[in-house]
Amino acid sequence: MRRHHRLGLPWSLVFFAIAAPGATAQVRVTPESARGGTTSGEPWAVVPETFRDLDLPDWPVPTDLPRWEGQGRAEVRSTLLELLGELPPRPDPGRVEVVSREQHDGYSLERFRFHNGVDMVVPGILLIPDGLTEPAPAIVGLHGHGSSKESICTDEGHGQYVGPMLARKGYVVAAIDAYFNGDRIGKGPGGVNDDKLGQEHSLFKLNLWLGRTLWGMMLRDEQCLIDYLETRPEVDASRIGATGMSMGCTRAWWLAAIDDRVDAIVGVACFTRYAELISHGDLRRHGIYYFVPGLLDHFDTEAIYALVAPRPMLQLSGDEDGGAPLDGIEVLERKLQEVYALHGVPEHFRSVVYSGTGHEYLPEMKDEMVAWFERHLPVEE
Repeated sequence: MRRHHRLGLPWSLVFFAIAAPGATAQVRVTPESARGGTTSGEPWAVVPETFRDLDLPDWPVPTDLPRWEGQGRAEVRSTLLELLGELPPRPDPGRVEVVSREQHDGYSLERFRFHNGVDMVVPGILLIPDGLTEPAPAIVGLHGHGSSKESICTDEGHGQYVGPMLARKGYVVAAIDAYFNGDRIGKGPGGVNDDKLGQEHSLFKLNLWLGRTLWGMMLRDEQCLIDYLETRPEVDASRIGATGMSMGCTRAWWLAAIDDRVDAIVGVACFTRYAELISHGDLRRHGIYYFVPGLLDHFDTEAIYALVAPRPMLQLSGDEDGGAPLDGIEVLERKLQEVYALHGVPEHFRSVVYSGTGHEYLPEMKDEMVAWFERHLPVEE
């Protein structure tokens, strides 16, 4: 079912409350450390008239669990995979090469690499907690646009630096450089002629010519990483989580949507619904890598998030983040509450919005992230 959307809840509907973790699916928090961001303004205020009547999909929230689990969910996932394009088979994870190992405070750090079987060597980092006596849960760390695996695992001054904290709590942590980031810059189809942004654009164009999407290839690399984690004796392959900020947040929920091996996710600063992103004139806030041709012929992001249910999902957002407009967050909260309630596990979905906060990763968010994984992917004592 489709209809024309003229979206945008008034910002006056925002409410703020302090709630205990897990008390409600929707929480509005005013953190002491909130630094403020950039509001995306009133819906449609800057959008020219010629773009205001787009025919955007109105995806109906499922109300019949047997029908959703028997056919509806499979249809959404099949559509999603088809839109990502003809992705090549993934390589043998047994061919991953560990290139170095070093000891740190509470964990060891391994550097590894693998050829993704298509076009590039993928470098990665694995953090292994000290003293493991049995396989532990693993967390896939997904870096943001313009950062790298180092941001998560080695760069202590970076806002996305969470890997060692998780490792010291007993989690195996894994992170790779995504296409056009980190050690993969300069290794795209334009070679050294392309800077980071040029490489992103070249990869996007080339993959379209080849009948697939750059976004699909990025997700495929993360699936290669999960394939590798399943071979590691330190990892409990039945307990794998994913978390990231910004581009990493979006990769986390897309990855969980297409791959059931992801058992729980925490997303930071990209709980985005596309209709509201358009209505605020904020498409520029996301890189071209992220756009999948034909998606809005079928559904908006609530259908993708719904594929994650009933697995635990926590989303942490700022109310002034133009990349994830607040009115879109509110639509997603309402719809996903219904989806998780349909599965009988409303407590497995939680959304926290921080007042006066833009596109940032607050210390409070890191505390929430850790608590979510400790609740849903606990490390055995």
